[in-house]
Amino acid sequence: MQRFSNYDIILASNSPRRQQFLKDIGLDFRIKTHSVEEIFPEELKAAEISDYLVKLKAEPFKYLTEKQLVITADTIVWHNNQCLGKPKDRAEAVQMLQQLSGEAHQVVTSVAFTQAHQQMVIHQVSTVYFKALTAAEIDYYIDNYQPFDKAGAYGIQEWIGTVGIEKIEGSYTNIVGLPVAQVLATLEKICSK
Repeated sequence: MQRFSNYDIILASNSPRRQQFLKDIGLDFRIKTHSVEEIFPEELKAAEISDYLVKLKAEPFKYLTEKQLVITADTIVWHNNQCLGKPKDRAEAVQMLQQLSGEAHQVVTSVAFTQAHQQMVIHQVSTVYFKALTAAEIDYYIDNYQPFDKAGAYGIQEWIGTVGIEKIEGSYTNIVGLPVAQVLATLEKICSK
């Protein structure tokens, strides 16, 4: 996008979905990631967790020039006052999907925009309603889609989203991993200064 061309925008994410969203809106960016242990204080809840994690992911970018802008993002699933991250293994993926089955949960994505002298953090919350999933549906999904890199053990853009989700409230792209409209509005605010 021409209006952001005087910024060196760095996306600190290996997520192909986040990368594609930014390409889709015509943003010029490069990818640079640092390995960060995603551990957060136990007392944090919902958006406080993802807000904390995006700041943590931005910490390794210490020496930014005036025209550099780092985007970090984190998505969590919040259900029954509990954070569901990425499943460690198949058993945990099954457990998470059984927990979400027939229930509503929140998907929270936070995004940090880090510059040399300032940082802005936004987050978006969407609600997802799952139908009651059968054991066969859960097994089929995990065996065929291996959702171990996804919070809550599912990707709404995959088979499970087509057959298992009754409705959503809020931003669809947020559930996939990046609230695109909000990100674009924030970039415009930052880059217009």
